[in-house]
Amino acid sequence: MADRLTQLQDTINQQAEYFCNSIGVLQQFSTPSKFPGFDRSGSQTPQQQQSQEDYAVLFATLISRCAKDIDTLIESLPSEESSTELQVQSLRRLEAENKEAAEQLEEVVRQGEILLEKIQGALSDIAQCQLDMQNPAQILEKDAKPQL
Repeated sequence: MADRLTQLQDTINQQAEYFCNSIGVLQQFSTPSKFPGFDRSGSQTPQQQQSQEDYAVLFATLISRCAKDIDTLIESLPSEESSTELQVQSLRRLEAENKEAAEQLEEVVRQGEILLEKIQGALSDIAQCQLDMQNPAQILEKDAKPQL
C-alpha cells in the first residue's frame, strides 16, 4: 500500500483525468453554435441529448466523489502540531509490534520445520513399505538365509 502522499497524488491525477475526459465529452456531444446570417440547422436527436445528460451526471458524480477522497486524504495527513516526541512514540510502538510479529513468525517456522521432519519420516516409512510389498520374494530370502 502506498503512503498518504502517493495516494493523494494518485487521486489528484485521477481528478485531472476526470476533468479532461468531461471536457472531451462536452466537446464531442455539444451542439454547434448558430452564427448570425448563417442558416444551417444543427438539431440534436433526443437520444443524443439524453446521452449528453447521462455523461454530465456521470462526470459530476465522479468529480465530486474524487474531491471528497482528496479532502479525506488531506485530513489524514499528519498536522504541523504533530511533535517529534509523538512521532518517536509511534515509531517505538510500531517497532515493538514488529518485534512481536517477528517472534511469532519464528515460532511458526520452527513448528513448521518440526512438522516437515515428521512428514518426511512418514513418507520414508511409506516408501519403504511399498518397496517391501513389491518384492516379497526378497523378504522371504532374507528370512530364509542363516544368520551367522
